[in-house]
Amino acid sequence: MASTDLLTCLQQVANHQLTPEQAAKQVSDTGFDDLTYAKIDTARMQRTGYPEVIYGAGKTAQQIVGIVQAMEKRQQPILVTRVDLEKSAAVQEILPELAYDQTSQTLVRTAHALPAVGNIAIVTAGTSDMRVAEEAAVTAELFGNQVTRVYDVGVAGIHRLFAKLPLIRQANVVIVIAGMEGALTSVVGGLVDRPVIAVPTSVGYGTHLNGLTPLLSMLNSCSAGISVVNIDNGFGAAYNASMINHLVKEERP
Repeated sequence: MASTDLLTCLQQVANHQLTPEQAAKQVSDTGFDDLTYAKIDTARMQRTGYPEVIYGAGKTAQQIVGIVQAMEKRQQPILVTRVDLEKSAAVQEILPELAYDQTSQTLVRTAHALPAVGNIAIVTAGTSDMRVAEEAAVTAELFGNQVTRVYDVGVAGIHRLFAKLPLIRQANVVIVIAGMEGALTSVVGGLVDRPVIAVPTSVGYGTHLNGLTPLLSMLNSCSAGISVVNIDNGFGAAYNASMINHLVKEERP
């Protein structure tokens, strides 16, 4: 427990808002729940302002259920990423309140989603990038952001992007998601006065190298104001975009 939290706890005891037994329990809280196969970070929201999120790939349906049940006692909302259709069905048999979105491959409980503020634009080069884009969109919306989706505006038909520029420019931060050669990031970065977060995707073939080619292209962009996350990491892009968007919202009157 941080020193400020300890002081608050002691003040609550002094003001008879907490019993000594309740205070002792808070002080001895380890900050995680140990499920043997997972240790749930119960202090994540307090430390970072964002809830812990479950990465579903590599976990069994039973493990996901156990983690969700432990987390829901401590935090809302709940987000599980990278869950295929078969695994989601097994989880929903026990936890039917979780909603599954097949495009983003996410399981979500939105009963206590954060109020939406600001605006994040999510721009994709092609329709094939939608899985990653929707992972980003679902994450951003759950974290309390308004999201504008601008899909299939890649450089092969760049007039489609130009038609949507006024909409994109209204956002506080822009997530650009592209496979193939990843050129859309540099184009958008040179046309907007907002931070751009680039997400290379594994959409492509041959020398695309499962996303390595657009990753290197984005990292070497000559457009300023671009940051790059890992291949197919829609969640990571949305997390960063959410932090930027909320900072902008807090600073504006």
